[in-house]
Amino acid sequence: MNFEQARFNMIEQQIRPWEVLDQHVLSLLAVVKREDFVPPACRALAFVDTEVPLPEGQAMLAPKVEARLLQALNVARHERVLEVGAGSGHMAALLAHKAQQVITLEIRPALAAMAAANLRHAGIANASVREADGSQGLPAEAPFDVIVLSGSVASVPPSLLDQLKVGGRLVAFVGHQPVMRATLITRLAGAQFKREELFDTVAPRLHGFAEPPAFRF
Repeated sequence: MNFEQARFNMIEQQIRPWEVLDQHVLSLLAVVKREDFVPPACRALAFVDTEVPLPEGQAMLAPKVEARLLQALNVARHERVLEVGAGSGHMAALLAHKAQQVITLEIRPALAAMAAANLRHAGIANASVREADGSQGLPAEAPFDVIVLSGSVASVPPSLLDQLKVGGRLVAFVGHQPVMRATLITRLAGAQFKREELFDTVAPRLHGFAEPPAFRF
């Protein structure tokens, strides 16, 4: 397989047409080797417009979804990022190229080990993986400039919003199948937040987040 041609096609045929026009993001996707973050058996799927299966029933987000999130977050070099849901480590790798520091929390031991190994292999030194329940964030090390929930939740816990700096941004997939929305929340002041719905999608559920009780007749 010609990975460079596949990477070029992914950027030009999937990502750019999906309103990702930030040249910094497009260049980053050309630099970070997505094929090194997928399970070996799935390397042929690395550049396909779909989620890639990961151990324990999880999945990597589709390339264009990751790209839209990066564009919306507009991470700067001086910023600290907290990610919940490390997966294979790919999103952490992308964020690490833009941020000062990335901490990614992963509750599943197999995925935490996979993400850490992939980041080491990629030579990324400013992203660390911690095996932990990320549903409450990391209050002891807050505040953060950026928080990324790399999976879906029924709603964003106030405890995570509290860990944003003023001017900080949180992105998450909010809702229930079949309708979830990628949502960008910006902290404007102490208790003042702005919400922007970016696009509709479906993403695997993050473990440990509260679910509303099922409706019963």
